[in-house]
Amino acid sequence: MQRKYLVITGGVLSGLGKGIAIASIGNLLSSTYKVVPIKCDGYLNVDPGTMNPIEHGEVFVLDDGGEVDMDFGHYERFLGINCKFEWNLTMGKVFEKIREKERRGDYLGKTVQMIPHVSDLIKNHFIEVGEKTNADVILIEIGGTVGDMENELYIDAARSLMREVGKENVLFIHLTYLPIPYGVNEQKTKPTQQSIGLLRQRGIEPQIIIVRSSEMLSEKTKEKISAIGNFKPDEIITGLDVDDVYKIPLLFEEQGMSQLLSKKLNIKVIPNLEKWKSLILNKENAKREITIALAGKYTALEDSYASIIEALNHCAAHLSVKINVKWIETDEKNLSLKGVHGVIVPGGFGSRGTEGKIEVIKQCREMGIPFLGICYGMQMAIIEFARNVCGLSANTTEVDANCLHPVVDILDEQKLIINKGGTMRRGAYPAIMKVGSVIHSLYGEFEISERHRHRYEVNPKYHSILLERGMVFSGMSPDGKLVEFIELPSHPYFVGTQAHPELKSSLLKPAPLFKGLVEAAVKFGEGESIAYF
Repeated sequence: MQRKYLVITGGVLSGLGKGIAIASIGNLLSSTYKVVPIKCDGYLNVDPGTMNPIEHGEVFVLDDGGEVDMDFGHYERFLGINCKFEWNLTMGKVFEKIREKERRGDYLGKTVQMIPHVSDLIKNHFIEVGEKTNADVILIEIGGTVGDMENELYIDAARSLMREVGKENVLFIHLTYLPIPYGVNEQKTKPTQQSIGLLRQRGIEPQIIIVRSSEMLSEKTKEKISAIGNFKPDEIITGLDVDDVYKIPLLFEEQGMSQLLSKKLNIKVIPNLEKWKSLILNKENAKREITIALAGKYTALEDSYASIIEALNHCAAHLSVKINVKWIETDEKNLSLKGVHGVIVPGGFGSRGTEGKIEVIKQCREMGIPFLGICYGMQMAIIEFARNVCGLSANTTEVDANCLHPVVDILDEQKLIINKGGTMRRGAYPAIMKVGSVIHSLYGEFEISERHRHRYEVNPKYHSILLERGMVFSGMSPDGKLVEFIELPSHPYFVGTQAHPELKSSLLKPAPLFKGLVEAAVKFGEGESIAYF
């Protein structure tokens, strides 16, 4: 079939959920077709890797080591694919490519302009990704809001895409917002009308409108949007606020999205949502309830740990348990774990909050509370064990460069790298499991692969003393030098990993270490001991 392109734009305000909306539409298509997403970000950074998570949200890491926007997490979880770094465009990347082409003389002495040269480069990138991946459908999310200066070139590139591949092969979807003012209790369509008008001024006629709202659109509201926007009522979809983003594909399908896609793109769309639906029902009907504490230093913005929350949601659906998340800011003095059935200490950087994390981990180890340490969280567990079990004056050189016992230290090969964005061990790396360990039993495989994003490692000089005092290195790098997984066999559930397993978790296949934590937390709440052997 002729390759199809779906372009989603946003209006009225940012943060409406374009990524989840286009991923949900892709979910409906992915049962039949190969679907590949492209995200267009307006910022001048090459990637979000050096941005503060509190400002930007979570940095999502891909198998190839690319650092991308958290929307790629939605793409992977909803489409069941592994994305690539080249599928993310930022204006930083775009201008870098334009400068390279100009310096090479590719423009043959012409004056290089925003239009057509920059917008053409973007448009050609859309087409090249489709050709390289042999995709049936390309999903294009244009970040930001129509009217923003930052996304004008992306919108122009999408407009010119129609001329290149044919109008019949490009479908424009626009996501807007419908306010219901307090005291008026009327669905107001004016922001949607104005947003559609702004898009039309840029030469794009949207064919499907998704209206984000706290309630289903009334027939009167649909008629008003239809009359002014020149849409049929069935082309207007309610993007209802939901308590679980995994309900969005089901919500869209109930409103006839598959039929709309079939008609607009002239293709057969046959979604397969039975397993998806059963897992959501499994979670909603949960009778058991636990509390998992998330002890970090970016808790001011919950999106900083978006993939961790999603991984817990996946476990909740598979194990039919309600999971409450307790946020613990490790800068604070009150670090009580009262009422907590399990603890996650997530990744992070820098010295702030580290002593609080170590104190939380100490409580978990001594009180038998199920614990999962991720990346920096595992390193903090190493330090806590070295201090309180091995009797060492231990730390990481990231916090104290002159500490007496640097049980966590930077990789030698990274010490001479100046470019901040290139100093990390990023992307998918293999690990060899220790047969008979808890973690081996959870994965069920001898060799596994998880994604990484870190600079520091467990110092090989201290491997022997950690092992002698009872820690188990349950996963190592293939050359046996780097500690990838740890556990304490005498503890109900005390595990850590240098990787970020939350990045590969999905509704259909939860991350094993998270599933193990939730299972252990349920048993801890019921007062049961846990036996893996």
